[in-house]
Amino acid sequence: MALHIKRIYEPKDDKDGTRILVDRLWPRGLSKQDAAVDIWLKDIAPSPTLRRWFGHDPAKWIEFQRRYRDELEKNPSAVEELKRQIQQADTTLLYAAKDLQHNHAIVLQRFLGKD
Repeated sequence: MALHIKRIYEPKDDKDGTRILVDRLWPRGLSKQDAAVDIWLKDIAPSPTLRRWFGHDPAKWIEFQRRYRDELEKNPSAVEELKRQIQQADTTLLYAAKDLQHNHAIVLQRFLGKD
C-alpha cells in the first residue's frame, strides 16, 4: 500500500486513497466537506508544546524531528491506529503547514518507513 503526504488545501485526487488528517487542529478556512477527510487522527500530531516550540522554524528542524519521533514512540496506540488504517488501502496523510519541506507529516511518513 502506498503512503503519500500532501497539504490539505490541495484538491482531492482519486490517487489519494484514504485521506487522513494528521493535524491536532482543524485547518483554517476549510470546511469539512471541502477537506474530504476520511479520518482525523488528532492524537498522532505533535503535542501542542512541541508544535509551539517548533513554530515551523527550519533552524529547529533537526531537533523537531528527534523530539517528534520521541513523542511517537511514547504514543503506541495512536501509531498502531494509523498503521491499521494505512494497511487497508493507499493512503494520503494530510497536513495544513505551508512549508512543504519542514512539517510533521514528513517525519511521520519516515517514522512509518514509507518515504
